[in-house]
Amino acid sequence: MSPRKPETIRQLRASGHVRETVKHEMRRNLLAKLRRGEVLFPGIVGYDDTVVPQIANAIISGHDLILLGERGQAKSRIMRSLVALLDPEVPVIAGCEINDHPYAPICKRCRDLVAEAGEEAPVDWLPRERRYGEKLATPDISIADLIGEVDPIKVAEGRYLADELTIHYGLIPRSNRGIFGINELPDLAERIQVGLLNIMEEKDVQIRGYRIRMPLDLMVVASANPEDYTSRGRIITPLKDRFGSQVRTHYPTDARQEISIMEAEGGTPPEEVPVLVPEFMKEIVAEMTHLARRSPHISQSSGVSVRMSIGNYENLAANAIRRAVRVGEEVAVPRIADLRFLAASTAGRVEIEALDEGKEEQVLERIRRGAVSAVFNRYFSPGQFERLVSRFDEGEMMEVGEALPAASYIRALGQAPEVEVALRRLELPDRPEVRASVIEFVLEGLHLNKRLNKDELDGRSLYRR
Repeated sequence: MSPRKPETIRQLRASGHVRETVKHEMRRNLLAKLRRGEVLFPGIVGYDDTVVPQIANAIISGHDLILLGERGQAKSRIMRSLVALLDPEVPVIAGCEINDHPYAPICKRCRDLVAEAGEEAPVDWLPRERRYGEKLATPDISIADLIGEVDPIKVAEGRYLADELTIHYGLIPRSNRGIFGINELPDLAERIQVGLLNIMEEKDVQIRGYRIRMPLDLMVVASANPEDYTSRGRIITPLKDRFGSQVRTHYPTDARQEISIMEAEGGTPPEEVPVLVPEFMKEIVAEMTHLARRSPHISQSSGVSVRMSIGNYENLAANAIRRAVRVGEEVAVPRIADLRFLAASTAGRVEIEALDEGKEEQVLERIRRGAVSAVFNRYFSPGQFERLVSRFDEGEMMEVGEALPAASYIRALGQAPEVEVALRRLELPDRPEVRASVIEFVLEGLHLNKRLNKDELDGRSLYRR
């Protein structure tokens, strides 16, 4: 049986509990994790040697923190992951709206309670999950939302406006003794930024002309797009100076990291139909995102989110499942022909620079072709398939399409020795649905290397010489 937790201030003191600030608590827990060799932020991929050490340094230094990065760089996830560095639970004065520590209450209600009940004032325990507050910054956020406002109901009950007990506390005071995260900080109006600065620096705030001293114990972590934060002057200088550490996030540096995120985050439909996604198809999806991040035709100011890879991966699997159900195949295996359906999960996540008629489709098609070509050339050279190309020289043609069953591929080309070689090179199981996917990959790779011609009509493709 676990020991009974203290229920009064007297019992808390007798237990040996020592008061510490939230930043000291996080530093203590972070250093303990490092000593044990634990991963600081499980599920955050690609930041082990870049972002994570900087965040750890900020916490050890006791700094408030701002994460700068384009969309889809796990900024919000990192902010929420910081909760794991808090103790499982901490003591608070029972019933306190702003989580006052029993040894040093700051709100009037708790000061009065301790003055009256003394060491017998009741103590409650607050779990770490309730010690995190978060707000998405928008221009219409008010001081009332973040700091607080006079509660008209309490005034109607007979209290004076100057009475501190009339205040209804906002998100920041309610995060006292915890972590407060604010996303897209530059979108806060300047007067709200001043209020935030006062809370962080001066520990006071004015509500309806009434000045309140609020020595909150907080770790403040914010996120922003670098363009908004550094170039447009949308942050007041004193507030920018208040963040002790500024950490620059980034996109995955290679396709392997992108794939790891896709596999971890990509939700697949219920398993009515088993799904087998070949590694080369995952690489193509990841390569499409990487090419989009380098494309001069796509706006890079807001970035190309990892959510594009995740959404495309989910869409690819979905189309393979749809085909498997329609044609009666046992396993859903994505093919090259499925890539054209990724426009739905790509278009909303990129901003095409030129919006001429048809320009968007051309840019996305160029990215798709570039991704397939890069992955094909990573595994094969066109010269490996001379015997296969010679069959097309003799007049053979091959029709493929996302709606065609794997059996039609096997009848046409499935027993070619080159397909056997490709299966072994790609380390894939030998089954009809997989062979069909590999055949499309090889044919499209040869086409992009100008060894085969390709005609497209009504969602199907005809490869020929």
